Amino acid sequence: MRNLFLCLIFLISISEFTFAQKQNVDVLIKSGNLIDVRTGKVLPKKIIATRGKTIVGVFDESRLKDFQAKTVVDASGKFIIPGLWDMHVHFGGGDTLIEKNKNLFPLYVAHGITAIRDAAADLSPNVLQWRDQIGKGELMGPTLFTSGPKLEGYKSSWVGDIEVSTNGEVDKMLDSLQGLKVDFVKITDNAIKPDIYLYILQEAKKRGMKTSGHVPFALTMDEVTSAGLGSVEHMSYVLKAGSTRDKEVADKVRNGQLTTRLASPMVMQSFDEATALAVYQRMAKNGTFVVPTLNISRTVAYLDQDSHQNDSYLQYIGQGLKNTYAWRVNRVAKDGPEAIAERHAVYEKSASLLPLLHKAGVTIMAGTDAGFLNSYVYPGVGLHHELGYFVKAGLTPLQALQSAIIPGPVFLGKTALYGDIAPGKSADIVLLDKNPLADISATQAINTVILRGTVYNRKALDGLLAEVKKKASK
Repeated sequence: MRNLFLCLIFLISISEFTFAQKQNVDVLIKSGNLIDVRTGKVLPKKIIATRGKTIVGVFDESRLKDFQAKTVVDASGKFIIPGLWDMHVHFGGGDTLIEKNKNLFPLYVAHGITAIRDAAADLSPNVLQWRDQIGKGELMGPTLFTSGPKLEGYKSSWVGDIEVSTNGEVDKMLDSLQGLKVDFVKITDNAIKPDIYLYILQEAKKRGMKTSGHVPFALTMDEVTSAGLGSVEHMSYVLKAGSTRDKEVADKVRNGQLTTRLASPMVMQSFDEATALAVYQRMAKNGTFVVPTLNISRTVAYLDQDSHQNDSYLQYIGQGLKNTYAWRVNRVAKDGPEAIAERHAVYEKSASLLPLLHKAGVTIMAGTDAGFLNSYVYPGVGLHHELGYFVKAGLTPLQALQSAIIPGPVFLGKTALYGDIAPGKSADIVLLDKNPLADISATQAINTVILRGTVYNRKALDGLLAEVKKKASK
């Protein structure tokens, strides 16, 4: 009897010791198929442990007994990827639309987008505030990076720009942007002088500030990438860079002998693949990324075939934001048959260049241009459409997926926290019901989103959408 009693004491002690050795974690994802987005390998039966906002580690399923979790997520049959990044969005439309813009954040989370890069508009003070509130956990939304107000020339057509025309003004404005702790500098080409554009790039580079921008037709791609442009926004500039007449076009635009509008047919007619490949290789060497934004380009190019008036997603967009769509819609409505055909041709040619960019070694970074003004390019689902257009243009599903996960953190210098599911990284994780490597549309089959360690199952994600719809209707 005494031996039996001692045996029981021993077993209880062993049990308590084993329990004590278990790691306490907040979330444990079990039995999932982890996609290594860098290699395309699918790693079956993995468990992922998170604590707070951070990933503790990735383990084989045999280690399941080693953990004690507050929340267990069964990922059986699911495919696991890091959170997606949309690297070109906008918040704007004036003070009356502040709340309508703020209401867009849950749309990104509900569609597996855990970080976004705001590329400037006219609500920069609010965006900077939202960035900080999200970072402190005071506001629910994807991690937000922003340029603050963008730089332009005098008499810019865009509201909210910082207008500069001298080197001294540039220096002062860069001081101001650094004071705001912006994440990068955005420049556009509406009214800026070519020499000032290049000076901004050079000075920003000296200060260690990343730059992103449109490319003035008065400059060549070689000029801006050599000066340090970090990312080219939109494919029209990439198309021009492949023209044998790029330098001629730039000179004529700079001298006032040619308008950007009239330059477009010249660019299309003189495009040469060998010339383009050589320029793109120099872009890659200079470390210049490209954000294609095919979504907005295609939407506008084909408004004659699809007016988008019956898009079900409009239920999530406030009326004030929908009203801002009219500018582009009304503008292209004036186009005749020749202009419409040109729109189609420019889009198709531009989109077809993605495989050539990839061949040249240029980093393709996914961004949608979603937000106010950009007609029917929707926050959230728009990124999934963008990836679909990438594949249609000739990229593989893996290459498209990589563009929405890997380059964003690289561009912003945030690879220590983002871009992988690995120990020490931010707990931004998406569970999919289907394999996106087989069909890129599977990125829309979202089962669960984990945002900085907080779990949103399908019911919770649907709840986010319902709340956005309710607020949008008011």
